[in-house]
Amino acid sequence: MNKRIAVDAMGGDHAPESEVAGAILAASELGHEVILVGQETVLREHLKRHREAAGLPIRIVNASEFITMHDSAAKAVRTKKDSSIRVACRMVRDGEADGVVSAGNTGAVMATAKMVLRPIPGVERPALASVFPTAKGPDHPAVMADVGANVDCTATMLAQFALMGEIYVRAIFGYASPRVGILSIGEEEHKGNELTRATTPLLKDLPINFIGNVEGRDLYSGNVEVIVCDGFIGNVALKVSEGLVETIRQILKDSMEATVTRKLGYVLSKPAFDDFKKRLDYSEYGGAPLLGVQGCTIVCHGRSTPKAIRNAIRVAAEFAEAKVNRQIEHEMSRLRELTGMPDAEFV
Repeated sequence: MNKRIAVDAMGGDHAPESEVAGAILAASELGHEVILVGQETVLREHLKRHREAAGLPIRIVNASEFITMHDSAAKAVRTKKDSSIRVACRMVRDGEADGVVSAGNTGAVMATAKMVLRPIPGVERPALASVFPTAKGPDHPAVMADVGANVDCTATMLAQFALMGEIYVRAIFGYASPRVGILSIGEEEHKGNELTRATTPLLKDLPINFIGNVEGRDLYSGNVEVIVCDGFIGNVALKVSEGLVETIRQILKDSMEATVTRKLGYVLSKPAFDDFKKRLDYSEYGGAPLLGVQGCTIVCHGRSTPKAIRNAIRVAAEFAEAKVNRQIEHEMSRLRELTGMPDAEFV
């Protein structure tokens, strides 16, 4: 079923061109209605440059302000009440859109989503869930939560991340019984810090396939589908991975161009290298859902390409179609019963 996805067209390093081009790709290839939110005159000028946009289900909703990458997230959210991300989130809240996509200021996107859309009842803190490729192939990705929304976490928060991440991968990737692990410095249960050791008993009692501690190397092995950690560790792991991918690409490129023989070898091996590049390309996965807020919010990389925006729109539509939030809300009651915490503490 086609969905209505609002795109924060003024966020991102390459806005609004990447957002406009990505919207055109999504509307033409996926059939979803895309709502470009931002300064109307600017967006209309960009749309005019794309003749292929004529007749596509794309419309513009005006927002007089936008939040830059250099703005203080907290201050901008308070003062820029007609920002493109805020207008887009209001559309989701009011039922005018099924999801929002933004490559803008990550802190501002998360703060706006939490303020406008509000957390799902029972969720203490929303979490960013990032998709990682694994050695088991493109059809077997893994998800890590949290990758930056919450620097300091409690055991209950990690338990919530595990539950939400497990629901997400079942709904989106079709895993029947995804394996869930907590990121630590060793597989043995006694290893780790106070937070990981306090979280383990909670995860054991959840209705999930918890396999215990996992190490950093397991992120790409395909032996675990959901990795749980606090946002500080998760963001470091994410950024290290991005840097490593860029380094590997450059090393391969330099090595293959070093001699004529190697250049010939590259030509013969190009299909394999193209597949390698695709499997490690963040744009293939679109963006990270902010799990735990009402409505659907997909947070994209700041330098997202049109393809990344197109895929983020796809992810938002899949998220809405799978009714992920309804499943999360249902399962949160089990966690409240387990922890014995009153509802007032889950805010």
